[in-house]
Amino acid sequence: MAPVTVVADWVIVGLAFGSTLVGSYVGYQAYRGYRRHDSRAMRALSAGLFLLTTVAFGIAFVGSVLLREGYLGLQYQQSLTLLTRLFQFLGVTLIAYSLHSRG
Repeated sequence: MAPVTVVADWVIVGLAFGSTLVGSYVGYQAYRGYRRHDSRAMRALSAGLFLLTTVAFGIAFVGSVLLREGYLGLQYQQSLTLLTRLFQFLGVTLIAYSLHSRG
């Protein structure tokens, strides 16, 4: 049963890393939209998507790998979770702002 667990771990790591990459791409495309149209709403959308997908996923991904491999002690797990949730909240808040902004 151990090989299945190892494969599942690699799939989880791959999906987390892939989510970070795709989030970076989506945030970059939103930023290009902001530059093209010079819109405050697009700027907030691109920043929100970047924080929500790239920053939050990146912190969660790197933090979980560091915790799992023992480079960080378990006393940092709650701080990493708090930091991840903070960036998720800021990202969603900016996205909500962009949807209600006029300009």
